[in-house]
Amino acid sequence: MTDTIIQKSIFLKADKRTVWAYLTDPDKLGIWFHKPKETLAKDADYAMYGTESGDKLMWGKVTACEPHDVLEYTFTIKPMGEAVSTVKWRLEDVPGGTRLSLEHVGLPQGADAFGLTLALDKGWDDHLARMRADAHAD
Repeated sequence: MTDTIIQKSIFLKADKRTVWAYLTDPDKLGIWFHKPKETLAKDADYAMYGTESGDKLMWGKVTACEPHDVLEYTFTIKPMGEAVSTVKWRLEDVPGGTRLSLEHVGLPQGADAFGLTLALDKGWDDHLARMRADAHAD
């Protein structure tokens, strides 16, 4: 059986420092994703909350944090039960902006988990589209 891995990549008309803020700063995260109470930092636990509901939606621990280049954290949401996955972000300079790559690994496996995989896949598309819209708003 092949591991289920979600991979995404987008180009943003913004420098790496700006894109990094979208990944780590609570106010910027709240624009496109879910809002933590603290800036994401290496070895720190985090929780992210719905910007409208205030409900705790996801949680984990930041496992790698190399400013403007690499961010990794464990990722758990209620529908995953006890399963813990990992989200890996990579930022690369490109002419005119930044290429942002996402890899979401360690997802639950099998036919019973496929609905969750589909929901996460669509969710990442929607979240990244909101990031792009905000980053390109000027």
